[in-house]
Amino acid sequence: MIIETRAYARAGLLGNPSDGFFGKTISISVRNFGASVSLYESPELNIEPQEQDTNSFRSIYHLRDAVASLGYHGGVPLIKAALKRFCEYCDQLGIRLPNKNFTIRYSTSIPRQVGLSGSSAIIVATFRALMKFYQVDIPLPQLPTLVLKTESEELGITAGLQDRVIQCYEGCVYMNFDRELLEQCGHGYYEPIEPRLLPKLYIAYKTSLGKQSGRIHNDVRSRWDKGEELVVKTLQDIADVARQGHEALLNHDTDRLHDLVNENFDLRRRIYNITESNLEMISAARRIGASASFAGSGGAIVGIYKDDDMLNRLFIEMKHLNARVIKPYVV
Repeated sequence: MIIETRAYARAGLLGNPSDGFFGKTISISVRNFGASVSLYESPELNIEPQEQDTNSFRSIYHLRDAVASLGYHGGVPLIKAALKRFCEYCDQLGIRLPNKNFTIRYSTSIPRQVGLSGSSAIIVATFRALMKFYQVDIPLPQLPTLVLKTESEELGITAGLQDRVIQCYEGCVYMNFDRELLEQCGHGYYEPIEPRLLPKLYIAYKTSLGKQSGRIHNDVRSRWDKGEELVVKTLQDIADVARQGHEALLNHDTDRLHDLVNENFDLRRRIYNITESNLEMISAARRIGASASFAGSGGAIVGIYKDDDMLNRLFIEMKHLNARVIKPYVV
């Protein structure tokens, strides 16, 4: 029997990136893109590499382009880390895994390194496959923390809980990462929101902008750790944007949500360096009346549009910037 599991891309709608600083966020899963894992029993444990895991190149230019778009590592290190962490989780709970092996392979359609959380999707899909294969139940509130520790402690990736929560819960979720709650329970407060309450949303992204998000967050992290007033206050304000957005969603206040999306980015810009290529997308969207903020760490933006005419204008404006526009499919 072949086990097949999947995890989807995500977009941070409000509160991003306060999740890594005990803040609050609202995120959506984006089912337009996903990572899938296939697993079946076999005599030995095998991880099948994909094209992005290759160490064989046609030329030095092929290597250069591959690294620029895919990074230095493919999905195999992510799967190895997930397997190790899953095994350790079971050991800690005294769960003895059956003596059987498997072959595992992955595929992904999530654009790389544009802030749509492709790496964690592979890990979430891997955990889901392992849970099915070994019939081990990991409580849903705990799974995002386990995925985050796989990335941060095993692979040294700087990240927050937001991406992992929405990829585990799916749909639309309001998250409160209160420090006391995290320290006591190991997870935050996660409230699913009915997707039908969402306004008209778009996502635009440039694949050429890819940067590893951990590098982007490191400077702000060190400044936050030192208690720099501007950074601490700004991240608190960003978290409050999500709190206000939660109220606006429940009250069907689209105009307020529009303003909050813009405010989220404007606050972020106080403490993060924003590249001109990213600013081009934000500015282009706002010029035609749409709201715009980062969907993640950069390379993709998310916002609210008014009607089909505005959406068509978004397609045209973003095409001039070599960016693609999609309507996120949220279930």
